[in-house]
Amino acid sequence: MWEGPSPDPTAVLEPVRVGGVTVSSATLHNQDEVDRKDIRVGDTVVVQRAGDVIPEVVKVILEKRTGKEKKFRLPDRCPVCGSEVDRPEGESVARCTGIACPAKLKETIFHFASRDALNIDGLGEKIIEQLVDRRLIQDYADLYKLTLEDLLTLERMGTKLANNLLTSIRNSKKTSLDRLIYALGILHVGEHISKLLEDEFSSVEELSQASGDRLIAIKGSGKKSLPPS
Repeated sequence: MWEGPSPDPTAVLEPVRVGGVTVSSATLHNQDEVDRKDIRVGDTVVVQRAGDVIPEVVKVILEKRTGKEKKFRLPDRCPVCGSEVDRPEGESVARCTGIACPAKLKETIFHFASRDALNIDGLGEKIIEQLVDRRLIQDYADLYKLTLEDLLTLERMGTKLANNLLTSIRNSKKTSLDRLIYALGILHVGEHISKLLEDEFSSVEELSQASGDRLIAIKGSGKKSLPPS
């Protein structure tokens, strides 16, 4: 039920048609939600696409239980890198603590390139996976060091597609401060807080030097929502 170091447990399903789309996995949100709905490995469940987009498990069909179902608990260690999984007190999300976890790096790069962040067109999961696995990138900055020759080593990557991706990566340098802050994936800093920070600061450098008191004083923010000074 859990795939990699993602903070959300994922239900692996027998393929089913939902809203005209074949679904083979669905979000379970977090361990608390799994416990609340009493979802177990082997259960028959009702699935819906939340907002007609993200598949999620709604409930268990208890009448279908055979007694062979097993309760699920998130592992204590990341199945990819072996690092400890941390779940701070009072939070529902568990996270891999591995600094160099390749699966976590793939997720952070995917977020960095996503539409609401730096919107790097063409940099999808399959390409990111190859770039990380081949150690062509090890952080955000490495994206901007990629060459045509690097990209042409990837599977199903032609010259035109590679050049388009390089152009998209270059274009991502011209972005707004709030998008850049959001792209960095700072814990508890979503789109709303990123916009508040853009209104308050003129650059990432100024933000990095701000005191905790100044951050907390920003209207609409809170201690938990803002990055440490």
